[in-house]
Order: sequence, then C-alpha cells, then structure tokens
Amino acid sequence: MTERPDLPGLQRRLAEFAAARDWQPYHTPKNLVSALSVEASELLEIFQWLTPEESSRVMADPDTAHRVTDEVADVLAYLLQLCEVLGIDPLTALAAKIERNEKRFPVGGGEGATSLQ
Repeated sequence: MTERPDLPGLQRRLAEFAAARDWQPYHTPKNLVSALSVEASELLEIFQWLTPEESSRVMADPDTAHRVTDEVADVLAYLLQLCEVLGIDPLTALAAKIERNEKRFPVGGGEGATSLQ
C-alpha cells in the first residue's frame, strides 16, 4: 500500500517540479491566483448544468469522477504553490478561519451560513 502523501512533501514536489522546468519566474502570486481561478472554473464547468441530485452522484460515473479528481488536484496544486510563494501555512490558515467562524456563527445563533466566509 502506498503511503499517504503529506502537505509539506507535496509542496516540495511541486516546487521541485517547477524548478526543474525553470518555471519559478512565472509563479508570481498574480499568475498563481489567475491559474487557480481558471482551474476552479474548470471544476465548476463539470457541475454547471447538473441538478443537485445529479451533482451528488457525480463520482458514480468513472469518466466524470476522473475529471473531477483531476480538477480538484489542479486547484489544490495551484493553491499550495500560492501558499508556498506567499509564506502561508494553509493548514494553520484554515484552522484559524474555522476558529473565527465558530465564534462568528455560534451553534443555535440563527444565522444560516452554509460555508466558510
């Protein structure tokens, strides 16, 4: 069985991949955010015209599941590269955001937030 990859290891592999191809000059925050947006849009495109029920079953079709998985990987790759360039620890940032939202939207607080804001 293959060992589950860790976040720092993946970030290192992404940096090494880019360095081996001399892509670092292009990996500016602006370019990485632009690429992240494009990849997120490609993920959105898969779901664009699906009903809520169809979207819940998207992973049942092997071809669609493969497309979704690839686009999720692309989004994550660009997000991790952006975090690396900006010096952001993505897990620490997420933990802090969840903590702020737990205070902002207490259980039973009556606000119907459905996502991290």
